[in-house]
Amino acid sequence: MLESLSFGLKDIIDITVVVFLVYQVYRLVRGTVAVNIFIGIAALFLLYKLVEALHMSLLSGILGQFMSIGVLALVILFQQEIRRFLILIGTNNFFTKHFFSRIKRAPNLPERLDVKEIASACFEMGKSRTGALIVIKKSSLPLIETSVGDVQNIVPTQSILESIFYKNSPLHDGAIVIEDGRIVATRVILPVSRNKNLPEEYGTRHRAAVGICEKSDAACIVVSEERGKVTYIKGETIEIMKDEKELETRIAQELEM
Repeated sequence: MLESLSFGLKDIIDITVVVFLVYQVYRLVRGTVAVNIFIGIAALFLLYKLVEALHMSLLSGILGQFMSIGVLALVILFQQEIRRFLILIGTNNFFTKHFFSRIKRAPNLPERLDVKEIASACFEMGKSRTGALIVIKKSSLPLIETSVGDVQNIVPTQSILESIFYKNSPLHDGAIVIEDGRIVATRVILPVSRNKNLPEEYGTRHRAAVGICEKSDAACIVVSEERGKVTYIKGETIEIMKDEKELETRIAQELEM
């Protein structure tokens, strides 16, 4: 059987393209609830190809019937992720962003986010029991099911963040969105999670943060108005930050700084 196998340049190109596409899909679902489904489907597909190569007719037939409806199942399960993937392909800077941005990047770009300013602001607001909800948007994909109140273009310093979330400020309601090192929107209404397993003490801010993390690859920082705790949320991970340094580390890891 091994003697009949041939491997050439066409196969190398085929494998390379497939690996690239699978990796891009994984990047879209990484950190979201869909990643476990993605891994399960990938493992099932590899198992199907293995039993097919080994000529295990019964098991191959069963898996083949399942894979025949796999496209429909994928569309149902990954509606939002497929939409995001198509938007990503359709953007003009797709190839530039994925192939050239990491090869050549000038230092000290203005969009570089100062994580210390954000961490300091969050813990200062925690001390004064000032509620806050910050969305850190890493990709150029739109945030699904959100309503933008005001479009902005502000560098997020500690004083700016504290001013926005000050209780008497007209901008303190809702979330702010940070993208490319700047505050791009304020008074943003986020989709609220319907996850029944969330702790009962979680209010609207926490549930909104979980909701947008379920539907995107964004990360959220929540400052509790009742408890003064600072919480970092990414995908299914919800962590209460011990100090500013820990929050700085989480944000830096998210942005790969």
